[in-house]
Amino acid sequence: MISYEYPLNERIRTLLRLEDLFRKHAHFCSSDAPLDNHAGLLSLFEILEVAGRADLKVDLVQELERQRQILISFRNNPEISEEALSGALYEIEQASSGLLAMAGKIGQYLRENEWLMGIRSRAAIPGGVCQFDLPSYHFWLSREADARRRDLDTWARPMAPIRSGLEIVLRLLRSSGRPEELRAKAGTFQMTMAGRTAQMLRIRIPRSEPVIPEISANKYALNIRFMLPETVVRPRVAERDIPFELTFCSL
Repeated sequence: MISYEYPLNERIRTLLRLEDLFRKHAHFCSSDAPLDNHAGLLSLFEILEVAGRADLKVDLVQELERQRQILISFRNNPEISEEALSGALYEIEQASSGLLAMAGKIGQYLRENEWLMGIRSRAAIPGGVCQFDLPSYHFWLSREADARRRDLDTWARPMAPIRSGLEIVLRLLRSSGRPEELRAKAGTFQMTMAGRTAQMLRIRIPRSEPVIPEISANKYALNIRFMLPETVVRPRVAERDIPFELTFCSL
């Protein structure tokens, strides 16, 4: 099955974008290749940009505290494992402590690094990070892989509480819904949202079905068109019945 997630508000959209960027950053920074490390640094600049747009730290702390209170209410419930509950509470408390320990604006230490901000500025220009534009950066990329990784880790480590917090929130969000097995007639599915509250939709499609969901949703209705994955001509609806799973996720 291939999963597709569709956020229904800006807060969840931001968390999903950051999750994607943190994964890319970790992947590229673990490599020995200079060009991969370059991509890792660019992803860190993107994290800085996205995380700085909203009051992210406060939102995460408030949501984690809300989830902590919900979990505490399950104490002494014979159907809930006390060990699992204690582990979940500990994880939330650790993430909250890390977020509260972050002083000032997210990523301010990066903004105060003139060398990094010079690279960030040049990276916004197509072809702007050639060796003749940034010889000091060319030198850094030519250093030993271990030295580059140490620097990348130093620059990213203060952001770790953000990643830990959003991973917990998104994990709880994804596990909050119950999947429904549905079928799109002639490649199209519609339903009213009356009585349903959701912050994110999850759609799972069998790998044997080469289609891509095109989703449109608001508080009144949900529309999904399953499109053929064209890469040359304009995509068109797969005019056949498509089985899929739909999950409404909400915290």
